Amino acid sequence: MAVGKEIRGKIKSVENTKKITKAMEMVAASKMRKAQERMRQARPYSDKVRNIATNLSQANPEYRSPFMREGGSAKVAGFVLVTTDKGLCGGLNTNILRALTQRMKEAQASGQAVEVVAIGNKGFGFMNRIGGKVVSHAVQLGDAPQLEKLIGPVKVMLDAFIAGKVDSVHLCYTKFINTMKQEPVIEQLLPLSASRLTQSDAEKSQYGWDYLYEPDAPTVIDDLLTRYVEALVYQAVAENMASEQSARMVAMKAATDNAGTLIGELKLVYNKTRQAAITKELSEIVGGAAAISG
Repeated sequence: MAVGKEIRGKIKSVENTKKITKAMEMVAASKMRKAQERMRQARPYSDKVRNIATNLSQANPEYRSPFMREGGSAKVAGFVLVTTDKGLCGGLNTNILRALTQRMKEAQASGQAVEVVAIGNKGFGFMNRIGGKVVSHAVQLGDAPQLEKLIGPVKVMLDAFIAGKVDSVHLCYTKFINTMKQEPVIEQLLPLSASRLTQSDAEKSQYGWDYLYEPDAPTVIDDLLTRYVEALVYQAVAENMASEQSARMVAMKAATDNAGTLIGELKLVYNKTRQAAITKELSEIVGGAAAISG
């Protein structure tokens, strides 16, 4: 029964695939919890730096940091693109790349050139395929983002902005909402907007005092804002990794469920084929016996 043997082979193949997707689902669920915890732990640091920088800036209103400069004339838009290193995570990368492509078209239509810092293999490969200008990149970040791997590539864009070679820098990543929902986000990173440096009433009361610092206020403010921008990028990478593991867990669960459905359909076909073969053999035996006795 050649057909039945072929169906049995397909069932075995799908069962092996189901085992793999189930294992990947469990691994992603474990990594997702760690990624969410890492994402939450990164927030207090950036909030602390932001509040200190804001308080210090308010104490020295005569100084305006280059990170807050607006109205550049370079006609260049910069993007820090955060994607994953690996696939099998549903439409996570596709959504943020589609949003970035649309924003790049808008920038180019307004006469701006586009430069990109690519963080993650998927985004780096995509920008190379479409011929985008990648000024720096960071790939193979692993399961836990390391700040030292991000500082170098991001500093290229920061230095270009301070030098006036780039008018604005936007951060593109996938924001973690919950396990079932992640949304692509493109937000302005530089120049730092007033809303980013706004303090709540509780923060004003907590940080409403002066500091002792060396060597002078401009140097300290610039260094603090540099750390703050780096923290924002790190936070985006941490959010993207949490989104990646959540999306992969959901995608692998769907693949496991689909494999189970397909196995059930193949078994039904196999049983029908086997039953048809048995019925045919019985008919031939009965027909042969009747011919002999007749």
